[in-house]
Amino acid sequence: MSEKTKIDTIWYTRCPVPTPLGLAAREGWINKEFAADGITINTLQDTQDPDIRESHYDHRLPHSFRQGGNVPAIWARANGTDTRVIGLNWVNEAQLILALPSSGISRPEDLKGKKIALPRNAISIDHQRASALRGIIVTLETAGLTDKDVEIIDFDTPVRPTGRGWALTDRVDYETEFNALNSGAVDAIFVKGARGYAAAIHHGATIVYDVRNHPDPKVRANNGAPRPITVDGALLRERPDLVVRFLRQVLSVGDWAASHEAETVAYIARESGSTDEWVRKAYGNDIHLHQGTDLNPESIAALSGYKDFLLKWGFIKADFDVNAWIDPNPLREVLQSLEKKAA
Repeated sequence: MSEKTKIDTIWYTRCPVPTPLGLAAREGWINKEFAADGITINTLQDTQDPDIRESHYDHRLPHSFRQGGNVPAIWARANGTDTRVIGLNWVNEAQLILALPSSGISRPEDLKGKKIALPRNAISIDHQRASALRGIIVTLETAGLTDKDVEIIDFDTPVRPTGRGWALTDRVDYETEFNALNSGAVDAIFVKGARGYAAAIHHGATIVYDVRNHPDPKVRANNGAPRPITVDGALLRERPDLVVRFLRQVLSVGDWAASHEAETVAYIARESGSTDEWVRKAYGNDIHLHQGTDLNPESIAALSGYKDFLLKWGFIKADFDVNAWIDPNPLREVLQSLEKKAA
């Protein structure tokens, strides 16, 4: 048997949204798992090095894991980055098309001939723009409309230094979109998540459509669902044992969260810069029951369908096979070990 590659540091990154990886890290399980090995666990959220932080998008940092919005993960893979998906998590997130009550727009059908704002961010891969466009297109399609039936208006979004550690700059909460809406520059905007839901109510906006209510999960798929866990391919090839151990801690979150509702909601509120109330409104009162990790065929199909959307609209330049991107072996090994333990 060949000698195992020596690893002294493992990195991870997650987005400021509900993720099992984030919960596992918050509970200290990942650090505890590798403490006896002398392996240091680092998170991109705690470094100020812009080159290292960029791995949140391009996932080029060796010995690293990522869980969060799928747009950067798909973009990195389309650009040739050596990553593999080892798990998926699905949380139905509020995806809202909003209008002013005075506009008379209350249904997707009312959007015909209207102006809709589309944000534009100066970052490596504009996941927020991709998310907004998806919400707009899906909403239009529910009314038998297309992008040709509306006028989509680009707006550059301002950023400010962040104190939350997620990036060197952070999006001002839908400020550009609401300014455009309130000034009459556009008739409708897109927001999402707990902070987006809170902003919608704060501004007294009409919810024209919530994409999470669409009956087809493949259509509901967006940057926030499904959220993949990706690992750099070299680590998976050289030390699959470490990948399995890391994934086991993330998988454990599902059962823990199901029996710790208050703690789970409170964590997600802190993670997303929101409150318990808006977390429940944006993700549902059963959010604690949706912190599991799997490789559900429906989720894989939805991820593939959303990849096709990103390719069609130019967010990625090269196509790839999502099924080939997925390595089911680590999850299978974790599940088999749990079955043996329970027997």
